[in-house]
Amino acid sequence: MVRGVSIGNHWISDGEPCFIIAEAGSNHNRNLEQARRLIDVAASAGADAVKFQVFRANRLYPKSAGISEYLKMPKPIYDIVADLELPYEWLPELAAYCKEKKVLFLASVFDEESADRLDPHVEAFKIASYEMTHIPLVQYVAAKGKPVIISTGAANLDEVAETVQEFRRTGNDGLILMQCTAAYPAPLESLNVRAVATMKSIFGVPVGLSDHSRDPLVAPLAAVAVGANLIEKHFTLSNQLLGPDHRFALEPAELHVMVQKLREAEKVLGNGEKVMHPVEAELREFARRSIFAVRDIAPGEEITRENVSVLRCGNLKPGLEPKQLQEILGKRARRKIAAESAIQREDFA
Repeated sequence: MVRGVSIGNHWISDGEPCFIIAEAGSNHNRNLEQARRLIDVAASAGADAVKFQVFRANRLYPKSAGISEYLKMPKPIYDIVADLELPYEWLPELAAYCKEKKVLFLASVFDEESADRLDPHVEAFKIASYEMTHIPLVQYVAAKGKPVIISTGAANLDEVAETVQEFRRTGNDGLILMQCTAAYPAPLESLNVRAVATMKSIFGVPVGLSDHSRDPLVAPLAAVAVGANLIEKHFTLSNQLLGPDHRFALEPAELHVMVQKLREAEKVLGNGEKVMHPVEAELREFARRSIFAVRDIAPGEEITRENVSVLRCGNLKPGLEPKQLQEILGKRARRKIAAESAIQREDFA
């Protein structure tokens, strides 16, 4: 059973709407106006939260870390990260702007100082996949007592279990996990969306999907279908912008469609209880079958397969159900039964 977690006024648990995080990440390109426009897009799309990343290059990589092949950028990774640092002085302004736009402000933290700076401005923290095994950071953030969302990209189940155990030692019960494939973009076949259900079953916490595939719909819809409680997806103002995360992120129109289709998918899934829906009532009456006389049946005449048939009722009065056919065969009519009328219980002696 999943133990729900509250973030702001959102209750994240089974049976609740999926919590949708629009991941702005570092796609602000260190431009405050661009960051505000990203918030506008997330709010307009109907996302529940917009999330940024708060890091400092000197706490992520040594300067000599070299060039990242997957980014296909000639600059050293240290310099790329340094160019995308979100200034701490932006935090209160971004948080206030999110409040104005009625979308939650969230951010990933990558070091203790960033967590401290962010703390007054968020309802929850996010810890990225590569920080999942940074147990001192996990415990430092957890000790603040707010909900923490932890991505699990590039991790195996034993590593996730260790992080969960160490997180819980702090007494914080607001843990949320995210199935994630740490590739950018991630091939659809690498996403392993069923791991959402696996981790929910094992750890009893809400689990979502942090989706790095380029497709706007396939993985999010599949994840909701297997019980994901959250969906996180990168977005950008344009795939043509320069920066490491723009090329695989959704553009504004795609983000809007993703949110819309996720909400429609939730309606499609229903609550799992097998009952007749009110929209079916008319056709249930019109097309359900009853036992009908196929010709006039005289009083005292035996009911046989030659004078009755199982037919749909249309606008006619329904009668005995098909399952009662064997019960009435061989009985005799106590009154005249008109052709094309449904057989009633009172038609027999």
